[in-house]
Amino acid sequence: MRTNLKTIPCIFLFAVLTQTACAEVSVWDKPTPALAGPKEMTVYRSPTCGCCEKWMDHMKTHGFSVKEIQSDEMDSVKQKLGVPKALQSCHTALVDGYVVEGHVPAEDVKKLLATKPKIAGLAAPGMPSGSPGMEMGGSKANFSVILFDKQGNTQTFHEYSNH
Repeated sequence: MRTNLKTIPCIFLFAVLTQTACAEVSVWDKPTPALAGPKEMTVYRSPTCGCCEKWMDHMKTHGFSVKEIQSDEMDSVKQKLGVPKALQSCHTALVDGYVVEGHVPAEDVKKLLATKPKIAGLAAPGMPSGSPGMEMGGSKANFSVILFDKQGNTQTFHEYSNH
């Protein structure tokens, strides 16, 4: 078989353009404020959850060092860490003594760490479409990041609409 060398650059260019067009770019990958220093985050997740891996990648992109612990007992983990039932999602993280439940954007976690409010943590209840780790093309649900304290009191920390 004889290869026409003139067609190789066209085939290469087509392959590069196809890969670039298919690569999913997250709206959540925009720059966020730098962390004051290295921050280790421990993430508890079910071994079968793929969106959790995507969320951990999002956190790594924004400067967090992620330690992963897989567990088949996520309900027990959430109960032990005091995550209110109504705020639960698929994964639970700990960073600097705070609980981060679900698909909370890195920017909100960084704001939490910078302001250090006297709360137990933040949650993005459920699995909101379009949140970090839950990107699904152009589908983006409006969602709230909720702060909660150890008594179960809650308050809106950040609203996302048409993000």
